[in-house]
Parts: sequence; structure tokens; C-alpha cells
Amino acid sequence: MSKRDYYDILGVAKNASPEELKKAYRKLAIKFHPDKNPDDKEAEEKFKEAAEAYDVLNNEEKRRKYDQFGHAGVGGNSGFGGGGFSMDDIFSQFGDVFGDDSVFGSFFGGGRGRGGSRRTVGSNIRIKLKLTLAEMRSGVEKKVKYRRMVQAEGVTYGTCKHCGGSGVVKQITNTFLGQMATQSACPVCQGLGKVIESKPKDANEHGLIAQEFETSLKIPGGVAEGMQLSINGKGNDGPGGGSAGDLIVLVEEIPHEELVREGNNVHFNLWLSFPEAALGASIEVPTLDGKAKIKIEPGTPAGKVLRLKGKGFPEVNGYGTGDQLVIINVFVPSKLSSEEKDILLNLQDSKNFKPDEKGRSFLDRMKDLF
Repeated sequence: MSKRDYYDILGVAKNASPEELKKAYRKLAIKFHPDKNPDDKEAEEKFKEAAEAYDVLNNEEKRRKYDQFGHAGVGGNSGFGGGGFSMDDIFSQFGDVFGDDSVFGSFFGGGRGRGGSRRTVGSNIRIKLKLTLAEMRSGVEKKVKYRRMVQAEGVTYGTCKHCGGSGVVKQITNTFLGQMATQSACPVCQGLGKVIESKPKDANEHGLIAQEFETSLKIPGGVAEGMQLSINGKGNDGPGGGSAGDLIVLVEEIPHEELVREGNNVHFNLWLSFPEAALGASIEVPTLDGKAKIKIEPGTPAGKVLRLKGKGFPEVNGYGTGDQLVIINVFVPSKLSSEEKDILLNLQDSKNFKPDEKGRSFLDRMKDLF
């Protein structure tokens, strides 16, 4: 990695915008490009140095670390850090600076090596998978069926005559810098280097056919709604015998009748009668593991939160497990019989039934929650 200041290398100010960085890098890349400076080791090193500087400064996170810590802040993080990069690495990284149709398009033809046919990758497939809270907590193995595009049997290929099987077409362009050789993907074979000669009637123009597949998915414990799981190579096949894309599984939650997930914790609203809250009781509450018995202390107020340790969700690919929080609610009847009214009226003036002005505040009860 170069030890020169990256801003000095590109000749820009420390507050340079992304467009200014790109313009400065483009200018240096043209000046020191290997095709313009054949067998010039010094020009090649400056070309690499400019690429390294642009790689760091054009990345918001790398630039922030570089501005704060200098080269130590991006050691090993630069795309070209360590000095073991090649010219092809630079060409493949910075296609956005020049574009595929520019005089440097031959070096930025995504998916190809320099001068070779393109290796295609099929498209991804996205499916939804509904899981119960219990399945999301403990993890589960599910079999799913879906349709994917695969290479049809009986497809035959021949060499593309337009590009001779290289996948690219070359052209010599006269510029103010002299003659520049450019290349772009072959418009006939789309960079594959081959074309379909024959295929079954039910195959599409890429020689692919839809088939139903079944695969087993291992869902880790702790997943949450909205998470996406990627299974490599289970998507659609690529054209021309290319590798398959991925299967993207979107997790959806099946709501529980009584429990609600909040992050890695589980919430349950427990309703007590006034006698249960005042006298105490032993109550069964639902959990994701089944029923659990909890003890209600005498004089338990509404709003109190009881915590069942470890009854929540584990952290996906991490450490720690959430809890189940039992929120106490006290039921107040809206209709009373004459006898019930008499009982309550007799208790109304009792000292023990008057609100305690020094009782615990709302903030105190919130501390219990956390």
C-alpha cells in the first residue's frame, strides 16, 4: 500500500466531492495507462497508486477511517491493500469511472477476463417462508417446493461466428491520444462466445426450461420476520450452461394467539382479578416451551413486569438469549351485584384500601422492565 497521501496522489482537496475524485482519477488513469506507456514500470506504479487512492477515497467508510487514522485506518481494508493486486484487479474494480463503451471498455467488461468469453450466472429466486414463533425461536428444517429455470436436455451449441468464440468484438479507435483498441460484448452471443443451434420446443431462447424442485432449508434459531436467507446455487441456471443463481428465502412470522415478539424478548399480558393481585396467587402462563407456573406476590400492582429469564429468542449467529416479560394487568369489573357493591363500600374506608401516596412511581416500575 502506498504511503503517500491519497489526496496528494489524486491532486484534490480533502473536501473533494465524489465527482471531483472520479474526474481526477480518470485523468491520471489515462495519463499512466499501461497501453499508453508500454514497458514503463514507473507509469505502471503510478497507475496502481492512483487506483489505490481512488479505491479508499471513493468509499465513504474507508475515507472516514483514512481521514481519522491515516494509512493505519485502512490497512488491509483497501481493495488493493497489501500490494498483491494485478492490473486486471484494477480494471475490474473501476469500470464505473470510464464505462463499458469508453476507450477503456475492453478492461471493464463485467463478468469476463481480458479477452475471454463471459461466464454467466443465473437470476435469483425469491420465496416466502411462514414460521411460527416457536419455529423461529428454536430453528427448524423445512422442505419447500418452487419452480426454477434449468438447462433443457437436447440443447446444442455452436461457436459464435460473429466473435469467433471470444465473446467480444474489437475495434481500433483514433483518439487524441493515438490509436486505442476497444472491445465490448458480442451483440450476437451476448458475450457467451457460443450460440444455440438447436433446442427443444418448450425451452426458451436461452435453452432453459421450468421445472419444479424441492429442497430442504435449515432455518437457524433466532430469525425474525423480514430476514432473508440466501442458499447458493439454488436459483435459476445461467444461459449457455452458466452457474445457477441463489435462492432467497424471506422469513414471515405467523402471529401467536397470546405472545408477542419484541426484538429478542417475548411479551405476555397477564390479567389478574383484584383478589389475585391483592392476596397473591400461583398462575400458569404460556411460553414458547409450553406452560410455566409463576408466583404472584400479595399486593402486586398493575403495570408490574415479571421476567422469565431465557424464555425469549437467541441472537442469530451471536451470543445471549432474550427473556419473556409478563406484564401484570388488574381486571376491574364494570358490572357489580348489590351484594358485591355492599362489600366494596364496606371496604372503601379501610386504611389498607386507600391509595398509598408514597407508592412507587411510574419510572420505578419502568426500571423493573429493563
